[in-house]
Amino acid sequence: MENPDSAGDIAKTQPRSIWIRVWHFPLVVLVVATAIIVGTAFVSAAVGQELIAPNFGENTAIIMGALLLVTLTFLVYKIGVVPLGAKKHDDLPVNRAALRDTVLGFTGGAALISLCVGLAALAGVYTISGPGGFTDWAFILFVTGLYAGFFEELLLRGIIFRWLEEFAGSWIALAISALVFGFGHAGNDNATLFSSLAIAIEAGILLGAAYMLTRSLWLAIGLHAGWNVVQALWGVPVSGNPVDGLVRAELEGPPLLAGGGFGLEATIFALVVATSAGVWMLWKAQKAGRVVSPMWSRKEAGITSY
Repeated sequence: MENPDSAGDIAKTQPRSIWIRVWHFPLVVLVVATAIIVGTAFVSAAVGQELIAPNFGENTAIIMGALLLVTLTFLVYKIGVVPLGAKKHDDLPVNRAALRDTVLGFTGGAALISLCVGLAALAGVYTISGPGGFTDWAFILFVTGLYAGFFEELLLRGIIFRWLEEFAGSWIALAISALVFGFGHAGNDNATLFSSLAIAIEAGILLGAAYMLTRSLWLAIGLHAGWNVVQALWGVPVSGNPVDGLVRAELEGPPLLAGGGFGLEATIFALVVATSAGVWMLWKAQKAGRVVSPMWSRKEAGITSY
């Protein structure tokens, strides 16, 4: 005979369990986490525009704005995003490995873009005409480096890639997040369809692979920042944004070799160099068992890659 109290308990707990399952569903978490981080960025931008920019010089305002954004998004991520989902995972652990991976990534990013510069010079499309004024130092270090490296990796790899991966698996997540990243630069100066596709392939694969391999954002952050900063130091436009670096340089030649005003990221050099490094890390990640299967094929097995 059915116990009335037990039936009542089931009726009370079943809707709750359904809501919990919905709340933990990867695509729901993706939307919620994106809203949290993007909302935090808007708050940071508003504070910068209303309180920082009117009261400080340009370079000081750039530095303070970048530091504010990184600090706020880091704290909000720890408090509001890490607890989301059925399987908790902190992609920004504060430990010795974080420093190691960031330094390794920065060095690797610097080396990869410097190799691209060297290849462009050998091809005769990159020439140095003299020393640069380095007047954009704050923008180079704190916007293209710190801001882009930290915030874009947190949003693209730490949220979009991670939760797409939990739903659809590593390969679909890599493809979609790469396209979002590439075409997120479509509004930049001198951007073309080719430049957006190039960034999607070279950077989308490279940075996504760095996250897959380490299951942490620090290596990807370092790679992103090192690539951007050193690219600017060589006097090369960063994703279409012209900068005054350590040297005054010109990129002149066919668009496939010189980038057509967008910079080296829209050239065959970056496509080959960065994509090759990314494919190598993908191979390492797969060998280490870091590739996640789609939710519908995992069934009840869960995620074992982190």
